[in-house]
Amino acid sequence: MMKYVFGLFIFIPFLTFAQQPEKKLEVSPDVHFRMFWMSTSYSNDFKDDYALGTSLNLGANIAYAGNLQFRIGYRIFGNIWSSDLTALDPVSQNGNRYEVGLFDLLNQKDRFFGKLENLSLTYSKTNWGLSAGRMGIHTDWINAQDGRLSPTGIEGANVWFSTHDKWKFSAWGIGKMSVRGTSEWLSVGESIGVFPVGRDLNGHGSQYAGNTNSDWIGIAEIEKDWEGLSLHVSNTLVQNISNTLWAKAEKKWKNEQSGITWLWGVQAGFQSGLGDGGNEDPIFQFKNPEDRNWAVSTRFGYQRTAWNLNLNYTKTGGKGIWLSPREWGKDAWYTFIPRERNEGFSSLDAVTALVEYTFPNTNLKAFAHVGFHWLPPLNAPSENKYNMPAYRQINLGMKYSPKAISKLDFQLLVMNKEAIRNQPLKPGQEYNKVGLIHVNGIVNWRLN
Repeated sequence: MMKYVFGLFIFIPFLTFAQQPEKKLEVSPDVHFRMFWMSTSYSNDFKDDYALGTSLNLGANIAYAGNLQFRIGYRIFGNIWSSDLTALDPVSQNGNRYEVGLFDLLNQKDRFFGKLENLSLTYSKTNWGLSAGRMGIHTDWINAQDGRLSPTGIEGANVWFSTHDKWKFSAWGIGKMSVRGTSEWLSVGESIGVFPVGRDLNGHGSQYAGNTNSDWIGIAEIEKDWEGLSLHVSNTLVQNISNTLWAKAEKKWKNEQSGITWLWGVQAGFQSGLGDGGNEDPIFQFKNPEDRNWAVSTRFGYQRTAWNLNLNYTKTGGKGIWLSPREWGKDAWYTFIPRERNEGFSSLDAVTALVEYTFPNTNLKAFAHVGFHWLPPLNAPSENKYNMPAYRQINLGMKYSPKAISKLDFQLLVMNKEAIRNQPLKPGQEYNKVGLIHVNGIVNWRLN
């Protein structure tokens, strides 16, 4: 990792030689405290679980001469109180899925641990910048997915520049990953398989965890904003595994008299397998190199003062299964709803709706998320990797930020998932998947 930072240190003197801004050193603390309550309950005789966890990131941002920034942060984690998250469910004989992800998935018995989360150096000018080291990321298919005690991070480098007519170009080179819910920095290949691996094409447990060979990820992005119109295109190349091309265009129309803003957006993507899919032995492959998958997603939205509403639809198809490691972030398509993902299927039809309301003169926002997700048959492992039944999901929640305490917020999420189509389900197709009530209570406080 240090090679990225040292390389940037060597490069920076050449960047600053011609221009010498005022040399001023500014140091600011970077502190993030999070407390997270999570519980999952079932209507049947499955194992209920709960956990109260906390994390504290202690770090600093050091800025020099207006262009140079060094960031460092170390995060510690603690399991304050929980059920036995390592015990298997007695009915399905499967392990816990949700609460265990608050802590260290690589050592589930470790109640307290820590990791160096940030160590990066950035040099930036008005229209370009360069960063290297350990840092956060937000791209279409690799992103923070900040729904636990810490976000997913990357180790690598990022460069960006913008033109005078506001085209923005950026590129990422990634060599290691810090998967949320882990204590280590892993190579790209090692990071695939930390989360549950699902089934292989024959219906047996996939064996790609620890057997996936991939050394790096390269991402290229292009963005442009016009008045009321935005365009975003990305290409994510995972060495020896896959290439994903993704594009999004959004158009807004605002009526100044009524204060209403209408939104229409469309996304489209194409994914293909590469190399040997992670391993030349098909038994250990993450993705079939012959896969060719496509996806289309669209959104229609409405905004007015306190209200935000949108209706979304996604359809996927093609040859093989659309795969994007769950360790790396949330789905890019519009129909994503927190606490479930829809990669891992040969085809998908999903319809979701979101309603948000911000109470006047307060920092209190309430929301409701509803989605219907039609998935391939359960008896077709080559089409339905995670043995997931078609389902309906409802999320209800709120977020509150008290005006008296800056950068403090409280979040509440209650989620319910139920199977649809009257499917006869085995215990392994219910536990961790449907017929459950899932509750999150989160306290966040930042100093930075």
